Amino acid sequence: MTPDQMKDASMLELFRLEAEAQTQVLSQGLLALERNPTQADQLEACMRAAHSLKGAARIVGLDAGVQVAHVMEDCLVGAQEGRLLLAPEHIDALLAGTDILLHIADAQAERAARAQQGVPVLVERLQALLAGRAPLPTALAPLAPAPIEAPQVDPQTASDTVADNTLRRRSSDGDESSDRVLRVTAERLNQLLDYSSKALVESQRLKPLLDSLQRLKRIQASASRVLDGVRDAANTASLDPEAQAYLADARRLVGECQQVLSEQIAELDEFSWKAGQRAQSLYDTALACRMRPFSDVLGGQARMVRDLGRSLGKSARLEVQGVSTQVDREVLEKLEAPLTHLLRNAVDHGIESPEARRQAGKPEEGCIRLLARHHAGMLVLELQDDGAGVDLDRLRDAIVRRQLSTAETVARLTEDELLSFLFLPGFSMREQVTEVSGRGVGLDAVQHMVRQLRGGIRMEQVRGQGARFHLEVPLTLSVVRSLVVTIGGEAYAFPLAHIERMRRLAPEEIVQLEGRQQFWHEGRHVGLVSASQLLQRPDGSNSEDEIAVVVIRERDMAYGVAVERFIGERTLVVLPLDPRLGKVQDVSAGALLDDGTPVLILDVEDMLRSVEKLLMTSRLERIDPTGRLTGPQRKRVLVVDDSLTVRELERKLLLGRGYDVAVAVDGMDGWNALRSEHFDLVITDIDMPRMDGIELVTLIRRDSRLQSLPVMVVSYKDREEDRRRGLDAGADYYLAKASFHDEALLDAVVDLIGGAQG
Repeated sequence: MTPDQMKDASMLELFRLEAEAQTQVLSQGLLALERNPTQADQLEACMRAAHSLKGAARIVGLDAGVQVAHVMEDCLVGAQEGRLLLAPEHIDALLAGTDILLHIADAQAERAARAQQGVPVLVERLQALLAGRAPLPTALAPLAPAPIEAPQVDPQTASDTVADNTLRRRSSDGDESSDRVLRVTAERLNQLLDYSSKALVESQRLKPLLDSLQRLKRIQASASRVLDGVRDAANTASLDPEAQAYLADARRLVGECQQVLSEQIAELDEFSWKAGQRAQSLYDTALACRMRPFSDVLGGQARMVRDLGRSLGKSARLEVQGVSTQVDREVLEKLEAPLTHLLRNAVDHGIESPEARRQAGKPEEGCIRLLARHHAGMLVLELQDDGAGVDLDRLRDAIVRRQLSTAETVARLTEDELLSFLFLPGFSMREQVTEVSGRGVGLDAVQHMVRQLRGGIRMEQVRGQGARFHLEVPLTLSVVRSLVVTIGGEAYAFPLAHIERMRRLAPEEIVQLEGRQQFWHEGRHVGLVSASQLLQRPDGSNSEDEIAVVVIRERDMAYGVAVERFIGERTLVVLPLDPRLGKVQDVSAGALLDDGTPVLILDVEDMLRSVEKLLMTSRLERIDPTGRLTGPQRKRVLVVDDSLTVRELERKLLLGRGYDVAVAVDGMDGWNALRSEHFDLVITDIDMPRMDGIELVTLIRRDSRLQSLPVMVVSYKDREEDRRRGLDAGADYYLAKASFHDEALLDAVVDLIGGAQG
């Protein structure tokens, strides 16, 4: 590359940086002018931005940019002088010009060429509007890519671009003495935050040491009192002088130890306090380096809301509070997609047409409000629209139409239970697919992305007044505030963001309802489950009179998880698990406690799914009235076979291994047993009178209560097509009687449901 080419490339890069800044000013100003076309300060700001871009485009030789900026400037000057009143069609054209100016010098040649192709049409359109003529209909087509699709930018490139831009602004202001900006890679910032967070946790390890020294001090004080008692007793007894000398030396040495220990404790206490303060300051400073204002995630969102509304024949605006709220850069980047989903959803499903809003006594322009704030170490986002809310009758119809539930059941559901269907994968209330919605990709994707951030989302609505979404995500993903508990003699941590409450249950508070242990919590019965069973840990000892319970919730699903004891709240540095382990069930990450003890951070969402699986198989452990965790009863197996010999052989084999066995003479007999009793496994033949094994398996898989019940087919038919027929019907295992032997059957049973006692 020649020096002239390098110079040209550098100038184009400078123009791109200036275009990014000035088009942002134009977009914000034009959106404000659409609501108040005569706002003098916004007119002035937009006119200056267009004028600056015209001069910059002329310097770098972008004639197309000069033409667009010039005609935009003429329109804005006309509005300033009162010769032109900006209407929505003017704003549309000026925003299209803003898009062209942003992309006209784009590094991607295809995008730049596409932008330049739209210049003649846009210039003619703006000139027609300026002259008071109607523009050509073809000019109404969008001239730039949809602003809702944010470009995929490499984090390193983005970081460097921001730093360069800031450096140039500082240089142009002539400020070289303070707040100098340096380019630092994102990787080094991550390392700095990692080291500082570990230093913060390490500094907390001094507190247990101080506590142990305080205990030693109390022991020495007790020893001193004992020696004083010995001295008093010696004064009344006749001890030889040598023994009295030893006693005096012992009292003197203990006194000296107490004095030295007191001094060391005081020094260590001061050092611990200062070290903790410095570690906290270091961590806060390192975290601040990664923090960005919430406004950084809002780039183009107000424009997207406005443009999407106009494309749907609606009028909508976005109001944001808390734009300066600081959030970790990684969290902020991952929030952009779910926020875009929610905003598009609010415009498409929430905001009504101008006619409908007039009839409802509302302003024609709909308003979407977004509030960002800090609360208890979390970022809280509240997004609310003043639209129509959710039509619960239409929602019920959609649930029934998609065969997600029966009409009778849906009619009995509460509002919260109905709204939970909106978060199901593939669910949509749109009957036809449009460019905006109807594909069933929406709130379920939002919920998934929020959960990946270890956060939560809930929805509220009032019909005719709008919907409200409440999101909570951590300010940073490097540390997590957790409740540490003991399960099976080991430490585990529940992220506080996923805990509804921690409480202690008296044994008499536990009741049996529908065969499950439950307790009364905030006006409803909540199921009680054993943490040791969920995590497959040995039963721990509970010496207390009450049971420690952590209440976890996801929308309308809540459970109490019984643990051995509470250790307390801790701030833990998140240590990701080795990716070679894959997804570990019920666990999200690791950490270290203050004393260096390893602790696993639990995945509460995964735990809720594990509880549901246990409920479906009715294999939940019970907690006895004394608070001890007890294992389940013997697992029950149903043997269905029309051959008496086979039934008896299989029954004796299973009884010998400790299973509880029931038998049925054919498929119909087995089906009746399954509907009236609980079983952990079904072993069935295929050829039987009244109902064969294939029909039985099919019925089991169609029953919502039994569809997860393991089923084994044992048949004399050893042909591949018979085996395929059984497995296609839904059987989990196929065993041919021709190759049947004792261990083969028992091994298969263990593979499917484990040992007789779980």
